[in-house]
Amino acid sequence: MNEHLAQLSPQPLWRHFRTLCNTPRPSGREAELVAILERWAEQHGLAHDRDDYGNLRLSKPATPGHESAPGVILQGHLDMVAQANADHPHDFTRDPIDTYVDDGWLRARHTTLGADNGLGVAAALAILEDDTLVHGPLEALFTLEEESSMGGALQLAEQWLQGSVLLNLDSEDRGEVFIGCAGGADIVVEAQLPTAESGVDEVALELALTGLVGGHSGIDIHRGRGNANRLLVRVLRALEAYDIRLVSYRGGTLRNAIPREAFATVVLPADEVAAAESRVQALEQQLRTELAGVDDGLSLVAVRVAERPAQALNAHASSMLLAALNAAPYGVERMSSAVPGVVETSNNLGVVNLDEGRFHLCALVRSLRDSAVEDLADRFRGLFDLIGARTRVENDYPGWTPAPDSALLARFERLHRQLVGREPAVKVIHAGLECGILAGKYPNLEMISFGPSIRGAHSPDERVELDSVVEFWGLLRALIEDLAADSA
Repeated sequence: MNEHLAQLSPQPLWRHFRTLCNTPRPSGREAELVAILERWAEQHGLAHDRDDYGNLRLSKPATPGHESAPGVILQGHLDMVAQANADHPHDFTRDPIDTYVDDGWLRARHTTLGADNGLGVAAALAILEDDTLVHGPLEALFTLEEESSMGGALQLAEQWLQGSVLLNLDSEDRGEVFIGCAGGADIVVEAQLPTAESGVDEVALELALTGLVGGHSGIDIHRGRGNANRLLVRVLRALEAYDIRLVSYRGGTLRNAIPREAFATVVLPADEVAAAESRVQALEQQLRTELAGVDDGLSLVAVRVAERPAQALNAHASSMLLAALNAAPYGVERMSSAVPGVVETSNNLGVVNLDEGRFHLCALVRSLRDSAVEDLADRFRGLFDLIGARTRVENDYPGWTPAPDSALLARFERLHRQLVGREPAVKVIHAGLECGILAGKYPNLEMISFGPSIRGAHSPDERVELDSVVEFWGLLRALIEDLAADSA
């Protein structure tokens, strides 16, 4: 199937991509493809091995006379996102991907295409097969389960790879080169806080802050959008003037999404309710004014509850919790001095819950510098220690610190000018990439990431621009040959 792919240019790359399209490879089901690539390596006299997790490495000696050139690692992931239109029966564990060309783009019929990261893998295989290419020592590293968990990168064997330069082939924008990404960690705070009975003279209010835009907690953190947790805590702090006590709180659903909604129930003296309701209305107008043009849908309402809750936090615990939440780090902590315009460190107050005195918070800290992640985690610990809470760090992964003065980047920029006729856009992303994890395991590697233009990745609208693949292939070959020239 997909015979037409072998007729596209560059022909060796597309021939390998055809193999990938014809071999089912959803995350966690890469074994058949690994076996095919191992057989292919043996047929071409290439060494191959796997680490304990199953990541695959293929190796090719340097062109004679270029053994002293920097060793180059070509890196991509074998799995693909398995998504099909609801009305299209497709078994990603058995059925091949059905591709077609449409106005200069390659697409798949009703499913994801798998250009992410099949094209990077196909390019690496085509490089290994190309006996006309002058090169130093080559390794192709193919990781597993990137799309589902980054498991392959996280479990990659240390002291296994031999090269000093890594070319990640998993970017999706023609004319761009990535040199850094954020690492991160989940900061989890938990406590059992003391409660007290609500009084017969107290009334309950339910507050709801809704209508925010939200967004990705990394790439959108600098856009000035409201965080429902941050804003509702601010409202509750203002209402402390009316002797409120917290009963419950629920805000956010994912630690990596800027919360769009938050809800709280409080009790307060009956003779303070009218004044508190009036203050809520004024606070809504104040917040809408502050966020005009960014979160125009913001809504803040307070509704009296007919049945008074039996328990609420005692006055001291309620006040201390709100003070801690109000003081917690949030948003952009620092912009990068190495890469202007890029966020270096941020924190997102993603999920906050309080129920029957049980408090839970999960924040996601991101940074281009691992030391900054550790610092913010320690600040959380120091802050919430003051209210007797327990703080722990989970799911930490390293960042990829940008090196804008990298010789590898300068080499790529020079070749891009020569071959494409313009400067590439040098990018750093405030989100997690596989490169960050690899850099943590192999800190001495020089690396960049680049690729062809892919649109609609992770959806049945996924497509790749054919002309951009030609450009990508030319840059990749030129870069490998240019690195080999170091040994001349």
